[in-house]
Amino acid sequence: MKVFCIGFQKTGTSTLDRALKTLGLSVAGYHPFRPFAADPDVTFAKLWQAARPIAHAHDAVQDTPWPLLYRELHREFPDARFIHVVRDEQSWIKSAARDFRKHRNEIHRLIYGTENPLGNENAWVARYRRHNRDVADYFKRRPDQYLRIELEGPDYGWPAICDFLGQPVPQAPWPHANKAGTKERKALLRRNLARLKRLFT
Repeated sequence: MKVFCIGFQKTGTSTLDRALKTLGLSVAGYHPFRPFAADPDVTFAKLWQAARPIAHAHDAVQDTPWPLLYRELHREFPDARFIHVVRDEQSWIKSAARDFRKHRNEIHRLIYGTENPLGNENAWVARYRRHNRDVADYFKRRPDQYLRIELEGPDYGWPAICDFLGQPVPQAPWPHANKAGTKERKALLRRNLARLKRLFT
C-alpha cells in the first residue's frame, strides 16, 4: 500500500515521517529535490519527472513538493491512501516565516509566487488555503482513500492514522518532531558551538 502525505510543509510532516517509519514504511521526503531549490527553471513537470521513480521506490512520501503532486500520484497509484494534515492558517504562516525567513528557494517561488514568506504572508496564506480546498474537493468522492486531520486537533495521533491505514496501534508513543522550542534550542546550541570553535581556532 502506498501512503502519500499531502499537507503542505509546516503541517507536521516530520512527525508523520517518524510515525510512518515506526509503522515499518519506507518514506521519501524533501531531500531528493534539494537541487531544484536553486533551479530558476524548475517546473511542476520537472518535479514530477523526478518524483515518479521515487514514489515507486518507497511506501510513503511527505513534505515539499509531494503535496503539489497529489493528482499525478493518484493517477499513478489509484489505490493509494492520502493523509492531509491541516493547521490554523496563522499558526502555519508564523511557522513558515520563522523557518524559511529570507532563504532563496525556487520551489517556493513555483508554489507561492515568491521565494520566501517574509513580506509575502498574504500570498502564502492564500496559496495554502487554495491547496487545502482543492485537495478536499478532489477527494470528496473518495472518502475511503482520504484522511483530513487537524494538526492541533484531538484526533491527531496513532488511533486515527492506524485506523485509516488498517494498521495496529504500535506501543511506541506518538512522535513529536520539530517543535518550535526544540528547534530554537538546537539553533542556539549550533551558534554557541560555532562561537567556541572561532575562539579556539
